[in-house]
Amino acid sequence: MPDELSARIGERTLELINIASESRGEQAICDHVLAVLAGGGVDVRDLGDGCLIAGAQRRTDRPFVLLGGHFDTVPAQGNIPGSIDETEVAGLGASDMKGSLAVMIELALAGVGIADAERSIDFGFLFFSREELPAAESSLTPLLAADADLQSAELAVMMEPTGNVIQAGCLGNCGATWTFTGRSGHSARPWLADNAIERLAEGVSALTALEPVEHEFDGLVFREVISVTSVEAGIARNVIPGEATAYVNYRFPPGITLADAEARLRSICEPFGSIEIEGSSPSGQVSIDNDLAARLIEIVGEPVEPKQAWTPVAEFELAGVSAVNFGPGEPSAAHAVDESVALGALARSYQVLERFAGEGN
Repeated sequence: MPDELSARIGERTLELINIASESRGEQAICDHVLAVLAGGGVDVRDLGDGCLIAGAQRRTDRPFVLLGGHFDTVPAQGNIPGSIDETEVAGLGASDMKGSLAVMIELALAGVGIADAERSIDFGFLFFSREELPAAESSLTPLLAADADLQSAELAVMMEPTGNVIQAGCLGNCGATWTFTGRSGHSARPWLADNAIERLAEGVSALTALEPVEHEFDGLVFREVISVTSVEAGIARNVIPGEATAYVNYRFPPGITLADAEARLRSICEPFGSIEIEGSSPSGQVSIDNDLAARLIEIVGEPVEPKQAWTPVAEFELAGVSAVNFGPGEPSAAHAVDESVALGALARSYQVLERFAGEGN
């Protein structure tokens, strides 16, 4: 049987899973969490646009640390409602990141009435919307830009799924449509046409021949990679296509700017076809020399890993707030049809952050 803490956070996770919150549809879960926190005596403020801030605000005598979590999930795959047993909670968003939201809520509720003398850190619990969409649509960047209290945080802990290890930094993300132009014609006389699929194949073959490039920061190795994630061509089975397209996803490490990333993608792809950049998100810097991050790393007691993906730590860094990734979900479970989070991992995340808030007194 799970212990009381694991069971409580597990039930909270299931409660959140069962409130559908696909990107752009977060208002119901936002309203629910607002009611839960306010009903539990937590100081909580509705920031609008499906966002909340709960817990302590900026003070002068103790460090202020933001815990960040997004309300939205990817589209359902028949995995709502969720389920719970003696070891795990399963369902849409269990790992990414309703388990983390449940930990945040339970920490905020538990903090009501705790004397200031028992804290060495003030937590702010920041819940926001539209993280699963392109970064240009995220509510977080404008939220940080508009709120001086949020900008003054000494550290942000973005509770993305990390398996309860600290993952530092994050990859940047650049996506583009790659268009190959030929000349259409009858499939019975292909020598009179110029098959755009063949041009696409040449470009994709050249791209897939590229090996990942390793970049090291503070002993952490990030891999720069470019992938084709979809292709489209053809209008009929007896027509040689005059146009074909591919979607290219480029993941680049800290230290490469957006401008440099887009220029590199063009230099690789444009010898074969034209590129139209559809969206870019900056990389996040490795911020583990921060004293608070170092304290959290010591409590976790596991080697720090690089975040081989994009997360909102990049948005916090752009706002001048050092940030790391830490959360109970397993990265491999995120977005899967059988997504789940272990009850023990939920309790472990809670206990680490509870100790982080109180250690030093």
